[in-house]
Amino acid sequence: MAGGAAPRGAELLAFARFRESSKRPLAYGYGPRGLRELRQREFGRLAGTVYLDHAGATLFPQSQLTSFTNDLMENVYGNPHSQNISSRLTHDTVEHVRYRILAHFHTSPEDYSVIFTAGSTAALKLVAEAFPWVSPGPESPGSRFCYLTDSHTSVVGMRKVTMAMNVTSVPVRPEDMWSAETRGMDAGDPDSQLPHLFCYPAQSNFSGTRYPLSWIGEVKAGRRCPVSMPGKWFVLLDAASYVSTSPLDLSVHQADFVPLSFYKIFGFPTGLGALLVNNRVAPLLRKTYFGGGTASAYLAGEDFFIPRRSVAERFEDGTISFLDVIALKHGFDALERLTGGMENIKQHTFTLAQYTYMALSALRYPSGAPVVRIYSDSEFSSPEVQGPVINFNVLDPSGNIIGYSQVDKMASLYNIHLRTGCFCNTGACQRHLGISDEMVKKHLQAGHVCGDDVDIINGQPTGSVRISFGYMSTLEDAQAFLRFIIAMQLHQSDGQPLPRTTPGEAGAVSESEALDARLITVDTCSSSPQEDVRTASGVGDDSPSTVDAGGSHPHLSTATGTQETAPEKAAGVLHGGLGPHVITNLYLYPIKSCAAFEVTKWPLGNQGLLYDRSWMVVNHNGVCLSQKQEPRLCLIQPFIDLQQKVMVIKAKGMEPIEVPLEENEQAQFCQSKVCADRVNTYNCGEKVSSWLSRFFGRPCQLIKQSSDFQRSAKRRGKDQSAGATATLSLVNEAQYLLINRSSVLELQQQLNASDENGKEELFPMEDLISRFRANIITNGTRAFEEEKWDEISIGSLHFQVSGPCHRCQMICIDQQTGQRNQNVFQKLSESRERKVNFGVYLMHMSPDLSSPRFLSVGSQVLPVLKENAEHHDLPASD
Repeated sequence: MAGGAAPRGAELLAFARFRESSKRPLAYGYGPRGLRELRQREFGRLAGTVYLDHAGATLFPQSQLTSFTNDLMENVYGNPHSQNISSRLTHDTVEHVRYRILAHFHTSPEDYSVIFTAGSTAALKLVAEAFPWVSPGPESPGSRFCYLTDSHTSVVGMRKVTMAMNVTSVPVRPEDMWSAETRGMDAGDPDSQLPHLFCYPAQSNFSGTRYPLSWIGEVKAGRRCPVSMPGKWFVLLDAASYVSTSPLDLSVHQADFVPLSFYKIFGFPTGLGALLVNNRVAPLLRKTYFGGGTASAYLAGEDFFIPRRSVAERFEDGTISFLDVIALKHGFDALERLTGGMENIKQHTFTLAQYTYMALSALRYPSGAPVVRIYSDSEFSSPEVQGPVINFNVLDPSGNIIGYSQVDKMASLYNIHLRTGCFCNTGACQRHLGISDEMVKKHLQAGHVCGDDVDIINGQPTGSVRISFGYMSTLEDAQAFLRFIIAMQLHQSDGQPLPRTTPGEAGAVSESEALDARLITVDTCSSSPQEDVRTASGVGDDSPSTVDAGGSHPHLSTATGTQETAPEKAAGVLHGGLGPHVITNLYLYPIKSCAAFEVTKWPLGNQGLLYDRSWMVVNHNGVCLSQKQEPRLCLIQPFIDLQQKVMVIKAKGMEPIEVPLEENEQAQFCQSKVCADRVNTYNCGEKVSSWLSRFFGRPCQLIKQSSDFQRSAKRRGKDQSAGATATLSLVNEAQYLLINRSSVLELQQQLNASDENGKEELFPMEDLISRFRANIITNGTRAFEEEKWDEISIGSLHFQVSGPCHRCQMICIDQQTGQRNQNVFQKLSESRERKVNFGVYLMHMSPDLSSPRFLSVGSQVLPVLKENAEHHDLPASD
């Protein structure tokens, strides 16, 4: 494009223009002090972060936590089932919170009771178990359990309880419910008392659609019937998503049951919910189990039990989480103080959602094709029909959907937190994405399960992307997200600049809130003395040291390795005609996610290169750290001396420290997890833990996988029986990772293209190679030819190619500095058709390790082609 103009349709909608065009009064923020001050004071931890998953969990303000902590420090709260002074204080405080909850929903103890539960899911399960279902019999067709298909998994799951009682479950589509009013009293005898239950969400957690609260009264009165059945209808309103950003008036919309999760409203505490029960219904509920605190009297040796009188005491089995209940009081206080109430939150969050929806809808490719496909039942016309949730998929210029996993990885490079998948709402996911029941089953057979990153199967999306706003969300958050979409899809490969708006256009509400519409930049590592180094070794070298198996440090240019000849393969199978493949570099990564240790010749163990990813750094909770959370791990340089049997760890500004290669008999045993696998490890001691803690500025420990622990590979080699499955170290998926220099060269040429200012952003070959953290580097003759290999031989060693390595955002981290640059991931994504595959995984094929085996630089690599081009994507190792 001449003149450096932004592609048409890529302009970011200015908030001022949106405000002028709006047909409704806009409300943004909570008064003259503005959101900026609120964010800085209460949510300072969000600096540099764009958090857009409030429908998953909103965030708590600092003052709420401080107030709650002070409360606990100043008062003694005992078990509310006791009668002492501290227990009475707890009991009275809890009762006060119950009143506060009911007042928040504009009702009183005369009309509703509050039953505390472990969350909205537990509240739904309680209703399913306690509802007065009538099983079918000679005189009765039995009760019906009806639920809107646009319901959370926890609602749909109630049908397993009703099935056990032989009660029929009926899924009701939203379109059928909209037209149900025409059936009116066709449901049958209005005087019948046969109980039925209809469940629906006040707000879809998938799309943000808000279903009419008027349905409550209409269903109960028989004017809108989910199915034609005689009887009395009760209504459960799933309010968990809705009440996070909107007021609910139960004095007007008197649902029989209202489940809640409080972390959706306050962010803290988690694991606490409630079931609000209409007192007119409470006497009908049946209780089969009784726990501590629910009995007025019972006998241990006889079936005699008298429940307590109040509905809360009858159904709150055991001691409730009373400290968490007390925390709710501080949540209500903070919410009211910071925002002025739920109506303000409703208006503020909807304004952000409506603006973002309009801006997203306006984005077009130069051809005029839309950039996103939004899944919605409304046009975001008002907060009465739409919540602050936007669900969508990103499209390429041809209209093909880009997998949600790809979008999520790109978003993380901009420190944007969103959610992907089906959001525990398969019904809405199927309806909006056009996924049939049969397709869901086929996707399962293909290996896709809820929560994984298998986002496209046979061209069909398995899920979508969701962003959602909370009361502390800002216009900056919305515009940062929009610029990310523009940067991801509309940044031209010919070097055109991204579209920009002027600060005046981007101004939001007042002069103090006016936004600078500059492009969002990736969040780099925080400044530290270690960050200006140009080497991972910390000893001033320009590249990692290179050693042989003996522990000496010869120059790489003199290393030759051992040339070994592989056995002949069947005629026509060898990848011939393209010249020899030779190992040019060998790397191992003794500490997971730390710097590479380059060698010229190295022994093989039964889990890969000896000591490759045998150690890992964990935080104070024992959770493994990777460069995704802590990029400075790449500045930790380990060296292994096989002769001295030690690993030396270095980093700039730190004295080197030694760690024995083998565990000490007195070492502390512990367990950890790698890629959901349990691993047995031992702690490497306080000395190295202190060293790591000083370097990172927070508590850390070094742990090593136990030598007698066998972690099985998730995928077996084709010649491996169940009893001979390959074992892994602390790698993610496979024993070895191989990359091809020709593939790196192609990527380098794309990255080194001139930018709009005529400068070149250089990515040296060795820099790019280090980002992919492979074990074996070959001098291939054609880019990505390795993905067509079925197996390889290196001397007498044979390896099966397990599949391509599906990359994550770690390739954006410069392994010499710890700095992030998203261009590498984005360019690879563009060139590889959105599946960011780079390198292939290798596994031993029936390894014979009875005698020493080595890999050497200079050894020939003889590949065998696949019979077909089927690929199995695996997550990247780190």
